[in-house]
Amino acid sequence: MNLVESFSEFKAGKNIDRPTMVRVLEDVFRTLIKKKYVDDENFDVIVNTQNGDLEMWRVREIVSDGEVTDEMSQISFSEAQAIDDDYEVGEECYEQLGLEDFGRRAIMAARQTLISRIMELEKDEIYKRYVDRVGDIVLGEVHQILKRELLILDDATGNELVLPRNEMIRGDYFRKGDMVRAIIKDVEMRNNNPAIVISRTDSAFLEKLLEQEVPEIEDGLITVKKIVRIPGDRAKVAVESYDDRIDPVGACVGMKGSRIHGIVRELKNENIDIVNFTTNSTLFIQRSLTPAKITNIELDTENMKASVFLKPDQVSLAIGRGGTNIKLASKLTGFEIDVYRESDQLEVEDVDLDEFTDEIDGWVIDQLKNIGCDTARSVLDLSKQELARRTDLEEETIDEVLRILAAEFEDDEN
Repeated sequence: MNLVESFSEFKAGKNIDRPTMVRVLEDVFRTLIKKKYVDDENFDVIVNTQNGDLEMWRVREIVSDGEVTDEMSQISFSEAQAIDDDYEVGEECYEQLGLEDFGRRAIMAARQTLISRIMELEKDEIYKRYVDRVGDIVLGEVHQILKRELLILDDATGNELVLPRNEMIRGDYFRKGDMVRAIIKDVEMRNNNPAIVISRTDSAFLEKLLEQEVPEIEDGLITVKKIVRIPGDRAKVAVESYDDRIDPVGACVGMKGSRIHGIVRELKNENIDIVNFTTNSTLFIQRSLTPAKITNIELDTENMKASVFLKPDQVSLAIGRGGTNIKLASKLTGFEIDVYRESDQLEVEDVDLDEFTDEIDGWVIDQLKNIGCDTARSVLDLSKQELARRTDLEEETIDEVLRILAAEFEDDEN
């Protein structure tokens, strides 16, 4: 008789190993026995590991009629004969129990206990499976779109993954059914349920994508020393080769950019700079400010500061749009980098733009600094058309700025 037929739906298709399931079934039915008989000492619970069948047997010593002193461990000869007429006094009597012996209410309680135990085991299994995979890339299908997060179904396991909005790249737009690639960032318990948090903005995601595209990284011939990112905008990656014959930058970029292009597309056209790592701080800073060409660098290693001097046409390249290039270079090298414009006419007096805050709005000055113009002459050296092209300033604003700056030097000459 299959005593666990009513429980079969819970043991089928679960990601729980067989010994654990057997132990759970035994525990649940022993609890059922204790509720009716107080003690389970004289009972055997046998689970068939092949088909999941379960049997319960009550074991008692057969004694002569009228000599029963402990009903839990002894049974009279006449009662044993009613079970099987081959029994003799002194033998052990095995009496099989069925679910119907426990009553409907007890069976329903056991059913709920079993469901609860299996759900808890499933949660533990999911947590254990993913906590060891933190840092791995997963591929999943968008299942549900919520205000603060997306729920993704893992393509490999069917488990639910959570992609918070703040872990998405600027420009990411997903609809239900879309496939999403991300990295497992964290596994945590929320209200006693495992939450697998994934990320597309984490630096480790870019590192894993590089590892997939560049065999030399996976083989350990090239090491990714450090990655810094402004997700969806720009990233800088420092790489080092353990084989002098391998150019780490060339290997990561690939022939005509073949290896890096796929990663750039995945990251919504994020601009990725690959640079050679070196312990020479001056050279590393120079490389990190690519594509700008540096004229000179002065280091203050005690305060981790670097003064970088460039020709006027290289300043905006070093700073980058919105200051992204210099910001990432500072993070990559660990130095606070200040950019200075090197002039061929050092004797000509110049005035810092911050001196004009009484006449020019602060946001306008910030716009000019973002394109590498931090002094009055650096602005005046550019044409009105060039200023309009490289900033978001209106023509009237540019005219007014040029008038104010030019007047400063006219006053000096007068």
